[in-house]
Amino acid sequence: MAPFPKEKEHIHALSELTLNPSRASETLAYVSSLNEQERAELVSLADSNHVVLRAFEPLRMAALARGDNTILDWVEAIKQKEKARIANALRYLDTVCKALEAAGCQVAVMKSLDHWPDLGNDLDLYSTADDERIKAVMTDKFQAKVEHQSWGDRLAHKWNFAVPGLPEAIEVHAKRLGQTGEHTALARRFVTRRVPKEVGGYTFMVPAPEERIIVATLQRMYRHFYFRVCDVANTAALVESGAVDFAELKKAADLGGIWLGVCSYLRIVSDYVKEYRGRGVDLPQNLVSAAPFGGEVISVRGKFLRVPIMPKGAELYARQVTEAAFRGDVPATFRLSLLPYLAGAAAISYKLTGSDKGIW
Repeated sequence: MAPFPKEKEHIHALSELTLNPSRASETLAYVSSLNEQERAELVSLADSNHVVLRAFEPLRMAALARGDNTILDWVEAIKQKEKARIANALRYLDTVCKALEAAGCQVAVMKSLDHWPDLGNDLDLYSTADDERIKAVMTDKFQAKVEHQSWGDRLAHKWNFAVPGLPEAIEVHAKRLGQTGEHTALARRFVTRRVPKEVGGYTFMVPAPEERIIVATLQRMYRHFYFRVCDVANTAALVESGAVDFAELKKAADLGGIWLGVCSYLRIVSDYVKEYRGRGVDLPQNLVSAAPFGGEVISVRGKFLRVPIMPKGAELYARQVTEAAFRGDVPATFRLSLLPYLAGAAAISYKLTGSDKGIW
């Protein structure tokens, strides 16, 4: 059973508001028909999909134009609360990044700032520094608590820190990326090619456009197997800005053996955009042709847009292992070979405890 009875309708409304805000007046009619509990569920899904501000601003404008003060007041309260959360998170993120850089830990802020004007519920960083140096900065300067690491986190050299005064976790990837930390050469590009980005009055170093697509692909096509509405909106806006060098993107993807995953990721984005705008995102034809699948495999379930693990996700995994072996990358091949065991352990843990956090 879906967590919310109107889950599909809610996701459709959020997608329409985010991807085609010109239709906000029609979506307003849907939102106005919801009861208090259903509206709370809509807000919860907007938060999970990181589109609270992007979805509710056009809704606010539509309510203002129609003189619907009930919806207007409701939306204003939501937006003000979210803006306060984001302002606090950015303040901490700026301080943490500066402290890490001062300690010789070069960082790039991944994913979190891609959602702007929204912000993720975790603050993700990649660093070329050693684990121990990162831990020392976080614990000594911020009195951060080091959260429990799952088996997958240990393999991936991923650390989560709880900082006093900051509701969001700071997640730092040290020298490696990927579910099992299989990517090292690819990961280094996140710092060597990073670029400045101004957000909320602060300047952060973020991955170049090509690496932003790479990390989204790793997360969506090789780990979680679901898209959020924000992933579609973020990537569509990035491609439409003209900032993506597709030759450079292929070079990076080939380095990690994930080109087919990148192609499918972008095709899914384009296909989903087409549902709401009547036209997809302009992509190179060779990329579209290379994609093993696209938006036709997507279904709404469990708060998100789901990609079937079997057989689609499994096919991408098998190709990634083959590519790593073909390149002679023995460490990456070994790490990837552990993934089925981690996935099996996570499934068993979930059945026994209702949580996979201790494994995955």
